Amino acid sequence: MSKPIWAPSEQSVQAANITHFTEFIQDKWDVMVDDFEALHRWSVHESDKFWRTIIEYCDVRAENLTEITVVHPERMPGATWFPDVRLNYAENLLRRDDDTPAIIFRNELKKDTIVSFRELNKSVYRLARAFKDHGVAPGDRVVGFMPNVPETVIAMLAAVSCGAVWSSCSPDFGTQGVLDRFGQIEPKILITVDGYTYNGKEFDITDKVKRIIGELPTLKTSLIVPYLNIESGKQIPGTKLWNEFQSGYADDPVEHVRLPFNHPLYILFSSGTTGKPKCIVHGTGGTLLQHLKEHRLHVNVKPGDKLLFFTTCGWMMWNWLATALASEVTIVLYEGSPFHPNPDVFFDFLDDYDIDLFGISAKYIDSLAKLGVRPIDTHELTSLKTIMSTGSPLNPEGFDYVYDAIKKDVCLSSISGGTDLISCFVLGNPTLPVWRGEIQCMGLAMDVAVFDDNGNELPNGTKGELVCRNSFPSMPISFWRDEDRSKYRAAYFERFPGNWHHGDFVELTDNGTMVVYGRSDAVLNPSGVRIGTAEIYRQAEQIDEVVEGLVIGQRWEGDTRVVLFVRLREDVLLSDELRQKIKLTIRNNASPRHVPAKIIQVADIPRTKNGKIVELAVRKIVHGESVDNLEALANPEALDEYRDIPELAAS
Repeated sequence: MSKPIWAPSEQSVQAANITHFTEFIQDKWDVMVDDFEALHRWSVHESDKFWRTIIEYCDVRAENLTEITVVHPERMPGATWFPDVRLNYAENLLRRDDDTPAIIFRNELKKDTIVSFRELNKSVYRLARAFKDHGVAPGDRVVGFMPNVPETVIAMLAAVSCGAVWSSCSPDFGTQGVLDRFGQIEPKILITVDGYTYNGKEFDITDKVKRIIGELPTLKTSLIVPYLNIESGKQIPGTKLWNEFQSGYADDPVEHVRLPFNHPLYILFSSGTTGKPKCIVHGTGGTLLQHLKEHRLHVNVKPGDKLLFFTTCGWMMWNWLATALASEVTIVLYEGSPFHPNPDVFFDFLDDYDIDLFGISAKYIDSLAKLGVRPIDTHELTSLKTIMSTGSPLNPEGFDYVYDAIKKDVCLSSISGGTDLISCFVLGNPTLPVWRGEIQCMGLAMDVAVFDDNGNELPNGTKGELVCRNSFPSMPISFWRDEDRSKYRAAYFERFPGNWHHGDFVELTDNGTMVVYGRSDAVLNPSGVRIGTAEIYRQAEQIDEVVEGLVIGQRWEGDTRVVLFVRLREDVLLSDELRQKIKLTIRNNASPRHVPAKIIQVADIPRTKNGKIVELAVRKIVHGESVDNLEALANPEALDEYRDIPELAAS
């Protein structure tokens, strides 16, 4: 029987927040909860009590906390959480007011900025007054076309302090991609930069900004943060510079607008690779409670910790990171390429500021391994206690790499959830062991199960569809302009009525953990056998010559055949010998059914702005179908290579 790759010490278990929370639950509700499995079971069966306890344990600042009820908790969808409670998200994030760092920011040039909690509060108060003076009222949309800089956090907090709804895109989005998103939600105020830097290059976006402003008729005010230089910011007619807009406003405390628990807070967007992005509306209370639960209990953040999660402002992990301020954590922002000028960028940052918690993508870990980077030999990393990985499944070899080449005594938490719930279904736990290639546990109060295609629950060790069988506060409150909620129901509840269908192909294990094999809409189905794409990536990408791959199922002779595209190391060509090496590796370590019928070398792998590869878009191109929204891709030009490939044509 295999053993865990890491286990916490008894001392760290006793000191963990989740241990204290379990004791708190036992005392408050007079129940016996003696391990995580029992705690999870209680949290699912008594979910209203669980979430009420989170409010108390995390000292949520709100009104009407004695009137906490859930209306129709059994409905999926249709439950309404805590309708009598009134609160403000910004008020809960700005609870600290001292000289402790609230934000540490670094860019590629190592131009570091530290913003204390006191400075953050004052900046938010000043901007909130300016927003109100310019007509921002509860329910208005304020949007950011911004990089991951302190001003983005300040703008978001000032907007939601007024009761406005925040939404954002990163500045590498194309013009149409921004308009496809912001154009649907009719913003009143836009905050943008004049440009950004990436991989040592400057990108002036003033022409993009001019067009975006011109095609958003609901805008009343546009602010420019001159990230590249003041003069370029002044070149956009009808805009105001960030500092000038706030000049003269007082920075003493404002009264944050307390609104209903389910008042809109964020609008997030689906990737949009198959059409216009869906506008997913998340509520104030549900977002706050879910993030507090995850940060404090599953990630074990404590006041004074420093949390770096590498993200853009177009990914839900940015919103997740920002909420950590509610736990009096210093959030650490990085803007730029994680490999410029070298792969030590983040590890230098971790050491320079004694960062405690580090979040990155599985692809980043794989890239480090391919480059042979060994921070364990070159950096101290003494403060680092948790590494989180998300964005795609982290394969077992990625786990091996972290413990061999980064740090041996660290809790490696693979996490998985998404934009749809602005949080996670499965994630880490500092009191549980880490098993190679597996996600540690189910999220508390999330009744996660695995179903077959007919809606039957599958036993451990069987692959199927990830579902959640109970309601939870961070379910979207709506899709924008979906008045009859038909799109909302279709997205999550039509496949398995009464259950949330998430669209991940997964397996629960006897360890109480989960393995994710990829998105179920990208699952391969040759001869009726379902294969997760991650199973093939894991094997192909262990081969030294292979940098990364993308696999699809191609319709072929009444069935499906597996086609693997590979990006190889520079100056390496796909020979017959290398093809056989890839096939043999997949056959020996997966199964004969996993072996691709075709392996084709490509120059690039298309991916979304958040770094996720787009199997569905490539599958459409290969089948001669159109991809509706190329603006959703970081490198749409990469798709051209996949059109009319002779090797894939019918003979």
